[in-house]
Amino acid sequence: MKKLVLIIFLFFLAGHLSAQKVNWISFEEAVKLTKENPKPMLIDVYTDWCGYCKKMDRITYSNKIISSYINKNFYPVKLDGEQREDLIYKDYTFKYRPSGRRGYHEFTASLLNGKLSYPTTVFMNENLDLLDRVPGYLTPDIMEQVITYFGSEKYKTDSWEEYIKTFKSNL
Repeated sequence: MKKLVLIIFLFFLAGHLSAQKVNWISFEEAVKLTKENPKPMLIDVYTDWCGYCKKMDRITYSNKIISSYINKNFYPVKLDGEQREDLIYKDYTFKYRPSGRRGYHEFTASLLNGKLSYPTTVFMNENLDLLDRVPGYLTPDIMEQVITYFGSEKYKTDSWEEYIKTFKSNL
């Protein structure tokens, strides 16, 4: 019996050690932290009903290399595309808008340029300016390329095509 308990304990411990979590914060908290310690923002725009959003949480964001890089180089934000709470950004209050069966949040619509596609990964610089948005499910290998492109600020000097030619994966 003791061996069975030990085996079960070691199994759960191994699973816990192999997966690391992204330290998600709210958009408002990220804005506040950016003013104190400037850093770019990675925003995961999701909805509760989105299967690929859940898959990204389970597979991509739980990857140790991905989560570690995001935690170190970005303020990671989880943003529900259908949240009902108001959100203030650059002195404007964005609100939830009922529409169809579910509705949407104005801030999400603004970030995604009116194309409400979930999941979408949005990048903002340390000045809170939109850099780019990447719609769709991102596997760990694609996410690694994208986060290192923005996290290392290669977007300032290299095109995406140039960057990918020299990219070396750590996965």
